[in-house]
Amino acid sequence: MSKILLLVHRIPYPPNKGDKVRSYHLLQHLARRHEVLLGTFIDDPDDERHIDVVRGLCSDAYFARLRPRAARLRSVGQILRGGALTLGYYRDSGLARWARERIEQRTVDAAVVFSSSMAQYVQQPFKVPVLIDFVDVDSQKWTQYAEVHRWPLSWVYRREGRALLDYERRMAALARRSYFTTDKEAALFARLAPEVAGRIEAMGNGVDTAFFAPDAAHASPYPPHETPIVFTGAMDYWPNVDAVSWFAKEVLPALRQRQPTARFYVVGRSPAPEVRALAGEAVVVTGTVPDVRPYLQHSAVVVAPLRLARGVQNKILEAMAMARPVVVSKTCGDALDALPGSELILATEVSDYVREVDLLVSDRLRAAAIGHAGRLRVIDAYRWEARLSCIDRQFDRWRAPQSNQTAPITHCYEAPGLTAENAPD
Repeated sequence: MSKILLLVHRIPYPPNKGDKVRSYHLLQHLARRHEVLLGTFIDDPDDERHIDVVRGLCSDAYFARLRPRAARLRSVGQILRGGALTLGYYRDSGLARWARERIEQRTVDAAVVFSSSMAQYVQQPFKVPVLIDFVDVDSQKWTQYAEVHRWPLSWVYRREGRALLDYERRMAALARRSYFTTDKEAALFARLAPEVAGRIEAMGNGVDTAFFAPDAAHASPYPPHETPIVFTGAMDYWPNVDAVSWFAKEVLPALRQRQPTARFYVVGRSPAPEVRALAGEAVVVTGTVPDVRPYLQHSAVVVAPLRLARGVQNKILEAMAMARPVVVSKTCGDALDALPGSELILATEVSDYVREVDLLVSDRLRAAAIGHAGRLRVIDAYRWEARLSCIDRQFDRWRAPQSNQTAPITHCYEAPGLTAENAPD
């Protein structure tokens, strides 16, 4: 059995946010046939109660408590050092010592890094084979943020984009393989870092279609006279905040002129002040819900008008798995292996969203057909087992050590099923 050091920037349980859904499945995937040593952060005090669940999947684990105020101060220090703010934010001496000891004592055969910020915990040059799941090209996210903010934030974000890209390139050059959620993100990084283009691969997100499935037992949470238009997501995540604010202010008024009973439901944990301020006659902000599935199943239409997000969005896969018609931004739709117009609907401008949502609400048979086709698509193309097989292939290529030299042991393993996920990403 191989011993794998897994480094994750946020405790991978419960799987109630997009990154935690992916990292949770990755942890389960590795734990099936390998011994996993997990180093991770806890950034939400409520997640402390899930430590024992995570420990049950690992032979060893280190949980660093991330305190936002102290983390932000560490980030500011990076400006003076010329480094990326992200690295200072996720820097912890205890976690660094724990990871270093396990590598130096040859306790682990290989390391899997989830998100670029955690590569700093593997000694450089890497003393064990390393796989990095970048998920998305985070450096370009900061560059994108700079374009929609005024100075001085625009300067800070643009600087972070440059510094983080330099770091991403250096880490990818040291890694055996680098992964991204979509072919588009992988191709983008290959253009930005041509020196590692031959060691980049797409490893897409998946969805548990057994859990996210229509079920007659799910009672509707909506009043019978309403036409619920639904967005799900962690509502302290800025791209989600931007998406629902834009939809509520720009799209919803025109939509309600055509569909007076339409009401916009923003479903998700930790709504930011800007999101809470949207609540009123036409908008409901639920906060945390015990189970997101009834909100999806009984919606008229699910929307994902994300203008700043990157990669495959779990919220879209989950809505499709629940057989709901989904109207998504073209950026998000292009990242999916789905047929526009028949399995999901793409939109860009305000008029696109108004027209497409209106048509779906007005033609329930067409809406049901698109929802059904979307569910079939995710069943066929988005199983976690198939998505994570990229990791399997890399371990298959490595051979057991024939001497005292440190080397990873080859094993194949199978992906497990998903346990209940009760909140959106």
